[in-house]
Amino acid sequence: MKIGAPRETARDEARVALTPESAGQLQKLGHECLIESGAGKGAGIADDAYRAAGVTVVPTAEDLWATADVIVKVRPPEADEVARLNPGKTLISFFYPGQRSEELSAISATGANVLAMDMVPRISRAQKMDALSSMANIAGYRAVIEAGANFGRFFTGQVTAAGKVPPARVMVIGAGVAGLAAIGAATSLGAITLAFDVRPEVAEQIESMGAEFVYLDFAEEQQDGAATGGYAAPSSPEFRAAQLKKFRELAPGVDIVISTALIPGRDAPVLWTKDMVEAMRPGSVIVDLAAERGGNCELTVADQKIVSDNGVTIIGYTDFPSRMAAQSSALYASNIRHMLADLTPGKDGVIVHDMEDDVIRGATVAFEGTISFPPPPPKIKAIAAQKSKPKAEELTPEQKRAREVAAFKAQTRSQVTLLIVGALLLMGIGAVAPASFMAHFIVFVLACFVGFQVIWNVSHALHTPLMAVTNAISGIVVVGAMLQVGSSSTIVMVLATISILIASINIVGGFLVTRRMLAMFQRS
Repeated sequence: MKIGAPRETARDEARVALTPESAGQLQKLGHECLIESGAGKGAGIADDAYRAAGVTVVPTAEDLWATADVIVKVRPPEADEVARLNPGKTLISFFYPGQRSEELSAISATGANVLAMDMVPRISRAQKMDALSSMANIAGYRAVIEAGANFGRFFTGQVTAAGKVPPARVMVIGAGVAGLAAIGAATSLGAITLAFDVRPEVAEQIESMGAEFVYLDFAEEQQDGAATGGYAAPSSPEFRAAQLKKFRELAPGVDIVISTALIPGRDAPVLWTKDMVEAMRPGSVIVDLAAERGGNCELTVADQKIVSDNGVTIIGYTDFPSRMAAQSSALYASNIRHMLADLTPGKDGVIVHDMEDDVIRGATVAFEGTISFPPPPPKIKAIAAQKSKPKAEELTPEQKRAREVAAFKAQTRSQVTLLIVGALLLMGIGAVAPASFMAHFIVFVLACFVGFQVIWNVSHALHTPLMAVTNAISGIVVVGAMLQVGSSSTIVMVLATISILIASINIVGGFLVTRRMLAMFQRS
């Protein structure tokens, strides 16, 4: 099959759906690659780079659309591009079928097969084709760079000869792919980063990246966002009120706000209102990544950068990935390549549009002249349901009593057996040992028994605090053993020497551990 990538015609779009690297991989699948002349210019890729990779450079868009069997694009097709489709051709691009019903009807009437990269299901096997996540990752990173370019101070705090520079405080609203990318970029630049998301399970991810999760004073339990395929779910009015209240408290102390909150199929919720903007300090910056869907900030204007009356810069650009065209093109072309690899199972250059495949079926919005949107839910869930843990069986009072009696009897039998064995051993030693030795030996055995009962049954978490007490006991052992070192009995002298050695090690180790414990509670 011939895979062709035309030059993007949308205003300010610099990305391209085919790179020399991805073309090399597609050729290994048996495909022939075509590119319209100048298509990679915005991403810094010259036509000669494509020719070096074995890609055929086509002079015009008309020639490319007429020659290629599969068209790969970034932006949704324009009306004149739809007119160039016909049965047997396949189009792969972003399409957003939920918001483009009329365009979907028009493109299905051409008989072409259309795969929307924004409809790739979020299952593990399809992560390599998830173009939305790839672009969101770049948008989140670029949002921080854009904010830094419009912020008049450092992100990180500094102490210089000229004075102290406080770190910037960055607030990230929404911790999806874009939000996490923004958190990572902001923290790496040294900013104090706060982050909020309606999904409680992302709190650990946020904190693991060095940011602080913003908790709300809200009593009701929230729905787990993972139930909606990893996206945030609409919030209740009560939760929204608590959310706005918390944001109003934070607004005066925040320097930069990066908002990424979106709900699939809906307009962006307004989370940063006009009064919050007015509460921010002059020179602060708001970057609204949801501007294309109305914006999370009440004052956002799509595709524009404005300055509020109190000096707050509000950035509503909708082309953040295109502002990093080289990186965006590389990632998007890789997503396209993986999609085509699934469409070419035989690696023989033949496209097989398998509608039984979860990924291909989920991304297909038009197939052989019919609309196939919306797709059925995938057979494999994005998040496996956790197995319910078996509940512990409740015991009746009679059963509890019987269990306690049985445990007491077993313990009693064990202790009695040990006492009998010990008594027999003492009697056997006493039959052959002198009376002076037995007097000391019985004291030694009783000391070991008492020490075992005192120390061994204590929880391991309490062993370190007991070091101070065991030091005192070990000191007594050392003193008693030193009195016996000069004994005429060789056995007593050896045991006394061993006792001094072991007790001394215990004392030294106890002091060292106790010293380290006390150092934990001392200010440096």
